[in-house]
Amino acid sequence: MGIVKINDDLHEEVRRASAVLCRSINAQAEFWTKIGMLAEANPTLSFNDIVKMQLEAAQMRVADVAAA
Repeated sequence: MGIVKINDDLHEEVRRASAVLCRSINAQAEFWTKIGMLAEANPTLSFNDIVKMQLEAAQMRVADVAAA
């Protein structure tokens, strides 16, 4: 584990988002980092597509809302 330096404004945004989403500040920063990395690697996928892909990779059953 290491330390990542981010500016104060971004840290405040992470803190606010973490409170709303019931995550620790570190968990929120890690989530945004992972989603950003996946978005760069998969530029044609939407945020929802990326989250669905990650849920499926974790072997979670994801309902296909479009088929309903």
